[in-house]
Amino acid sequence: MDASFRWRFENKTGTDRVPVFRWAVCLVIHGSRSGIGSKLRAPIVIARTGPHDMRLIIGNANYSTWSMRPWVFVHRHDLPVTVEFHDLFTDDMSAALSDRFSNGKVPVLVDDGFEVWDSLAVLEYLGERFPETAPWPADREARGVARAVSAEMHSSFTAMRNAMPMNLRRRFPGYQPGEAALAEVARIQAVWRYCRERYGADGPWLFGDFSIADAMFAPVVMRFRSVEVPLDDLSTAYCETMNADPSVRAWIALGLAETFEVPEDELDWPGEAITAV
Repeated sequence: MDASFRWRFENKTGTDRVPVFRWAVCLVIHGSRSGIGSKLRAPIVIARTGPHDMRLIIGNANYSTWSMRPWVFVHRHDLPVTVEFHDLFTDDMSAALSDRFSNGKVPVLVDDGFEVWDSLAVLEYLGERFPETAPWPADREARGVARAVSAEMHSSFTAMRNAMPMNLRRRFPGYQPGEAALAEVARIQAVWRYCRERYGADGPWLFGDFSIADAMFAPVVMRFRSVEVPLDDLSTAYCETMNADPSVRAWIALGLAETFEVPEDELDWPGEAITAV
């Protein structure tokens, strides 16, 4: 990590402080965490002040695709949001969500007591709250397509999701996800080509500049890190852009530092550890 990026961790007692890579949010870690979190007895907080009282409640970086989307958006735009990580499907997460209306699911964004849940809704809300982030393309046509592909990502690709769970810590050489999943991978590449060829001339992202659409597809690229699938040149370049993004790399680093396991998200296939971002 770039040593010029300096943040400070404080535990709840305010006594332990260690340097860590740059994050753009205040972070609270709960549950049976690994890495830096496991070395302190209290939840970790990065001190941050701002005009807004916003909290983003999310799950594990290694597995939670729905959590990754708003986190990357928050991190990339340096938004004044406190982030709480909770281990998925644990009593700790249940307790954190017991007073929330999200039906026990993450992410949940709490803004001065007002709640928004579901990753796409959270992204939309953050974009309205912080319009300087330019959450959607400025062009009306491109914006309509960006919303369409984001909604398609939100509601589709069940076979791929089931066959290729996100797992930042493991790679599965030789694994075959099946015809249904590969057909959905082909559709995703068609979506990427459609966006890049028509609207992506001004930059490396789907619509040139980074938008909510890229945040929505970020976890797909993470799945392709674990399971090798055939990709065309345009899709390969887009994955390289995503994997090189500092905010995405910061999220990957969080996932690699975890040790908590969700058995249903661990493929029943010989794998090998991923140890570097």
